[in-house]
Amino acid sequence: MLMMKSGLYRPQRLVSLRALPAWTSIAATPAGGLDIGAMVRLAEVERSAVVRQAAPVIADTLLTHSNVRVRNVATIGGNLAHGDPHMDLPPVLIALGASVRAVGPGGERDIPIEALFTGYMTTVLGNDELIAALHVPAQSGRRAAYAKITARTADDWPALGIAVSVGAPNGAIAEVRIAIGAATETAMRLPQTEALLAGRHLDDKLLREAGRCAAAEAPVVGDLHGSAAYKRVLVEVHLRRALQKALAA
Repeated sequence: MLMMKSGLYRPQRLVSLRALPAWTSIAATPAGGLDIGAMVRLAEVERSAVVRQAAPVIADTLLTHSNVRVRNVATIGGNLAHGDPHMDLPPVLIALGASVRAVGPGGERDIPIEALFTGYMTTVLGNDELIAALHVPAQSGRRAAYAKITARTADDWPALGIAVSVGAPNGAIAEVRIAIGAATETAMRLPQTEALLAGRHLDDKLLREAGRCAAAEAPVVGDLHGSAAYKRVLVEVHLRRALQKALAA
């Protein structure tokens, strides 16, 4: 709808997928993960007790995603297929290790969210493929947080969106996934910063070191929401805060 409004896309026909039951459901998997149909509206995801039980960071993130009117109409599949780097969900889902199931005439394939986006508003989906479902694996023993920084209101497009998912069973960080969006041309992980944190106990010194590493690693770009220099400062500060928030959860 956004692309149609802007005149970038002018389809001759529109086909509704609303009558496909499997595409409009939210279900917990036996392992404790989530399967969400592509046609599930964002407001349904936000209010779902199943989602809040399995991955509360998703529901929390949606509270400030655009506004309630948009969330009542927009779908999870459409949100991801749109490929806009300013969306809130991609970095969160990358941090959670989520994937989508794409379908087309050639069959089905599973695509990790971190591999879905190839550039500004572009994805690996073929012209004859659709996202059918989102899968979020079980998050047992892991804690996650998302930091959204906007230049204006809380539900505005972010200048930076950064998500972390951390497992620290004995105090040391056993596994960490860090994903960034909005400040970069596409949502992505920060593997160098993840490697810096792995196996170490988090303290103020390490937090500052990780913040500097993330700011240097992320290929930030300036736009109407802030200059590249400004966004690097945001990355450095808010990675630290996101890590602290996740470990305090």
